[in-house]
Amino acid sequence: MIFFKRKKKKENKWMQCKLCNETFYVEELQQNFWICPNCGNYFRVSAYNRIAMTVDEDTFREFDARITTKDPLKFVDLKPYKYRLKEAMEKTSSKEAVINGTCTIDGEPCVLSVMDFSFLGGSMGYATGEKIIRAIEKAMRFRLGYVMIAASGGARMQEGILSLMQMERVSAALSLLGKQKLPYISVLTDPTTGGVAASFAMLGDVILAEPKALIGFAGPRVIEQTIGKGLPEGFQRSEFLLEKGFIDVIVERKEIPKYIGKFLKYFSNNVKKK
Repeated sequence: MIFFKRKKKKENKWMQCKLCNETFYVEELQQNFWICPNCGNYFRVSAYNRIAMTVDEDTFREFDARITTKDPLKFVDLKPYKYRLKEAMEKTSSKEAVINGTCTIDGEPCVLSVMDFSFLGGSMGYATGEKIIRAIEKAMRFRLGYVMIAASGGARMQEGILSLMQMERVSAALSLLGKQKLPYISVLTDPTTGGVAASFAMLGDVILAEPKALIGFAGPRVIEQTIGKGLPEGFQRSEFLLEKGFIDVIVERKEIPKYIGKFLKYFSNNVKKK
């Protein structure tokens, strides 16, 4: 298993589990798929480390890496949006909240997009949507399945309606992918929320989710404050969504490549038969 390193940034040697408070070497967590060896808690994973855990070694080829947002609304809150973008780029060594590439997963070729929660909460801006659409178009051009690994807090408020438009744009592109009988496999990780959950994340031909991942539109606290009532145990966690039929299967992190490969192969064989 290979691992991507962030550039020009000193990595911490230790990380603490937020659930059991135990501390571990980063290398130990890497080898354990970023899962706490003590309590089994899933750490959130950067896009590049997610790619390393998922794709076949030396097969990932990134494209559209230079696409980035240009602060179209000149938005300012506590600090200018352009400064937030700069900080996010330095933190993640990426120019946007999604990474695109071609690769093979468990031997099956595909186009892969991976969202990075470390980049402004994995929020979806104009450039994020544009990159996802270009990935879908590449999948159609080369007759490949498309895989999305989502991790997002939703639409990026600093871009207003330009961000919200990406929900429709990406969904329309996926519709075209479906008309070409090419598969779309959606993998939901913690968290997958807001406009991403309300659009393309839930449109997969097959929807996988990691255990205990937070998945939904508005957060539980917002819903409780709105309706003035408590919510069911485990509400908006992947196990609850599986029970209610919103997702197809919950998959342990280390098993995700095998499941993706299995579904890609199944759909590919059916397309060839037709």
